Amino acid sequence: MTAEAGSHVPVTRQQWDEHVADWFEQDAHARWTAVEPYWGMWRVPQSRLPVLPARLAGLSVVELGCGTGYVSAWLSRGGARPVGVDVSARQLGTARRLQDAVGPRFPLLLADAERVPLRDGCADLVISEYGASVWCDPYRWIPEAARLLRPGGRLIFMAQSTLARLCVPEQGPATDRLVRDLFGLHRVVRRDDEGDEYQLFSLPHGEWIRLLTRCGLIVEDLIEVQVPPDATNTDFPQLPDEWARRWPAEEVWFARAVS
Repeated sequence: MTAEAGSHVPVTRQQWDEHVADWFEQDAHARWTAVEPYWGMWRVPQSRLPVLPARLAGLSVVELGCGTGYVSAWLSRGGARPVGVDVSARQLGTARRLQDAVGPRFPLLLADAERVPLRDGCADLVISEYGASVWCDPYRWIPEAARLLRPGGRLIFMAQSTLARLCVPEQGPATDRLVRDLFGLHRVVRRDDEGDEYQLFSLPHGEWIRLLTRCGLIVEDLIEVQVPPDATNTDFPQLPDEWARRWPAEEVWFARAVS
């Protein structure tokens, strides 16, 4: 049930290094300097979508698929000790420039989130916002996240919802009809306007729960994000605002390692 030998990893690395990163480098500075963290495609503020724990001080954190590092920057300002992990050297280069320009500084590690060169039980929190949670095979990165967590540690990840994956075709916007099968959902192919193909990952909710449980994690919560009336998404036309006000386009999972 896994992607064969992580064959998607070098392709994903190349895509991010060559052109996908353009999408996120443009607003990286704004995210690093945000007064309040905000989440997902609709940039819902932490006060309305509480993704981060209320207390961050002293927490050891690993961010899987950190991209330009803004989530780790938010965590660091809250008193946590994050390590940002990403497969793209270009993304990490942007993160380092922003550490110099804005601060704070924290370790950045060029590595595949499915094989993280960090010791077992090193983290109180493992987090991913549209990083490993979208671009990595869950049958490989979820066990890695569980390995990194010490007993009682938490895993938090945000991605497009399972429902959105079922309603968004390979090209074009989400429909009000199911266009993919739920059973067997794993690899999801998307093509951009130029026809370039991207391999993303998702699972049915039941399979997420079974996978997390097999890895020694207890699901504590699942937020199916309701887009606020005043929020708009101008960057990802495959999920129009009107669609996301009727159905959850994004979801956030919360799990805890068995003590």
